[in-house]
Amino acid sequence: MIEPMGAATFVAVLGCTSLLAFAARWFRPGPELPTLEGWALADRRFGTATVWFLLGGTIYTAYTFAALPGLVYGTGSLGFFALPYTVIVYPLAFVLLPKLWREARRGGHITVADYVRDRHGSPGLALVVAITGVLATMPYIALQLLGIRAVLAAGGLYPRGAAGDLALVGVFAFLALATYRHGLRAPAIISLAKGTAIFASVLAVTAVVLHQLGGPGPMFDGAERALAAHGAPGASLTLGPGMFTVYASLALGSAMALLMYPHVLTAAFAARGPDTLRRASIGLPAWTGVLGLFALLGVGALAAGVRAPPGAAEAAVPLLVRELMPAALTGLVFGALAVGALVPAAIMSIAVATLFVRNIYAPYFHPTSTPLHQMRIARLVSLVAKVGAIVFVFGLRDQDAINLQLLGGVWILQTFPAVAIGLYSRRLHPRALLTGWAAGMVAGTVLVVRSGFSSVAPIGVGGWEVSAYTALIALAANLLVVAALTPVLDRLGVPRGAGPRPRTVPPVPPPLGGRTETIA
Repeated sequence: MIEPMGAATFVAVLGCTSLLAFAARWFRPGPELPTLEGWALADRRFGTATVWFLLGGTIYTAYTFAALPGLVYGTGSLGFFALPYTVIVYPLAFVLLPKLWREARRGGHITVADYVRDRHGSPGLALVVAITGVLATMPYIALQLLGIRAVLAAGGLYPRGAAGDLALVGVFAFLALATYRHGLRAPAIISLAKGTAIFASVLAVTAVVLHQLGGPGPMFDGAERALAAHGAPGASLTLGPGMFTVYASLALGSAMALLMYPHVLTAAFAARGPDTLRRASIGLPAWTGVLGLFALLGVGALAAGVRAPPGAAEAAVPLLVRELMPAALTGLVFGALAVGALVPAAIMSIAVATLFVRNIYAPYFHPTSTPLHQMRIARLVSLVAKVGAIVFVFGLRDQDAINLQLLGGVWILQTFPAVAIGLYSRRLHPRALLTGWAAGMVAGTVLVVRSGFSSVAPIGVGGWEVSAYTALIALAANLLVVAALTPVLDRLGVPRGAGPRPRTVPPVPPPLGGRTETIA
């Protein structure tokens, strides 16, 4: 069990953060009537610092900070793929997000499916993009709860039975109420606390672990010996040639998929302007440094002889912290990791609710709904999403959520042609994009299930069999179908759709301090 001082520190961090969420009126709305755009995107008024904290808090989830070192702890060097993955994603973000923001602002789009419908003139394509986003994001919300539970359990703060479940529900209830009331403003202000706590915690923990284990050299030597004795077959801190394609494809495919997730795009669309996103993207690699230190703690857990429960490698770092850190600092670290789940979970629920209301409920069930009505329905749907995540966590095995999240990564990458490639070219036929999406979804799902829910699958290339990230293989099938069908449909004279509607560029709302940006 964690010491009383650690428990007190943990409760203080979590309590202060929960109260901070209700201070989200600091990001005050404008004088206009409440709308879905105001609730979901905070009227697009966030500046560079807020967007940096919000995007970092969204991309780097609590489960990431637990699962990545757990992967290093269990498999060795392969777990470090997340570092080049985040190095790749930021140049993509620098290029794609400002352009997407500009298109969304010009068209008055709140979701990525709004943009797809207007760009390609295809309601069907917009619908499948929205459905894919909802399906891919829901398991992600459940994983945030699993991350909190893993941290609390490893720290001795999760009592068995109903008491522990009630504690988890209580933590999530504060988030649900704050998000219901303030929308994106609540996770935005929590992200400031998350960033500060995570950076301070990981620097302190890394310093203590390196000191206790005698420095990097002895730590890596001890970890290599521990992997050889207790790790998975073939696990090593040296990447073998047979894993090169796996490592590279995981990094590339994960980077491409990340920017298609609705919660990342929701955070991006809330920026004040394209220059804000560019400046924030330049600063985001600092979060990669933090992620690298967490991965290093997985090595430290191996060297320290930490024994995580079977099938729960994500508990390795919390167990390491509990063994080596002073009580007060232990509580601070556990509190920071728990807070780390609140920001992405809140934004994910907002993104799911907005996609559902804007692109499924309003066009197909209530075409005459007003912006105020849409906001009220989105609030309710965000609550339902959180409740559904809690039911999922308590009703199914942890591995079920992980498997579904793995499928979600495969599915969301199939929207890349319609969203990202569509930004730069109108040559792809909407019906070809729709068919390619279906082919990629089916191929990816079959490959994942046949491989026993593994993230990689073998493929034959020129007589050689190599393994690669399943989502990237499915995307290749998707693109082949799109490339083959587009000229055929054009030759047959199949209509492309209504085409983009003419729009008047709406005025940029006044910022909360600082200069106003223009839309280039």
